[in-house]
Amino acid sequence: MDFIFGHANHILLGLLIFLGGFVDSMAGGGGLITLPAYLHFGLPVDRLLGTNKLSSGLGTTVATFKFLKELDFKKEFLLPLIITAASGSFLGAKCISMAPPSLIRYLLIITLPPIALFVIAKRRFGRTDHSGDLSASALLRRGLPIAFLISFYDGMLGPGTGTFYAVALTRFCGYNLVKATALSKLLNLTSSVSALVTFLALGLVDIRLGLAMGAVGMCGNYLGSHIALKKGGWIIRPMLFIVSISLLVKIIWDMLK
Repeated sequence: MDFIFGHANHILLGLLIFLGGFVDSMAGGGGLITLPAYLHFGLPVDRLLGTNKLSSGLGTTVATFKFLKELDFKKEFLLPLIITAASGSFLGAKCISMAPPSLIRYLLIITLPPIALFVIAKRRFGRTDHSGDLSASALLRRGLPIAFLISFYDGMLGPGTGTFYAVALTRFCGYNLVKATALSKLLNLTSSVSALVTFLALGLVDIRLGLAMGAVGMCGNYLGSHIALKKGGWIIRPMLFIVSISLLVKIIWDMLK
């Protein structure tokens, strides 16, 4: 961590990572905060994604267990989704060296506005659970492509993954936002671990920094998931909207610079 100078900068970076974990546990999009924070304090770009995967993965672990112990998902449903998410993320991480990041930015600009409009238009979006209207096989058929496509993106870049998962699982599988967020945490963790293994194999992770900031991020994730479970969709829904719009603004700003 030689690139970070002074205790004040350590504290400020830690606060930003904490905030990223707090936001990510509720609505996803924590990378919107953590990636710019790492860059601001001088982390080399070649170790950026791998280090962020390490720290965010530790935080996501806390949120995942916090949510899943409160909700009931059958193992027969979760296992195929986990395997699919791991495969998608592995392929995404391998492809990042071949696909220009600018392509991902354009894709986000195309997809985020409809998501934001959907959240605004559907006033009862995610408040009621309709997943019981679908059979177990129907839920799995809808969940598998969601797990693969979004985890593929997570392996390539990552910011907004939790948001995409929450919206897709609510829209196509009928879950309320609390259930969708719980499942998105598990799938997000799976894709993060898969991508992290790839980055570690390539030597693209600052392990000391990632572990230190991961401990801070775990605290943020714990607090955020606790609040989300207490407040339910009423707190997740506005956070989802804020993160979607913020991510869009940041991507456009980066492209214009």
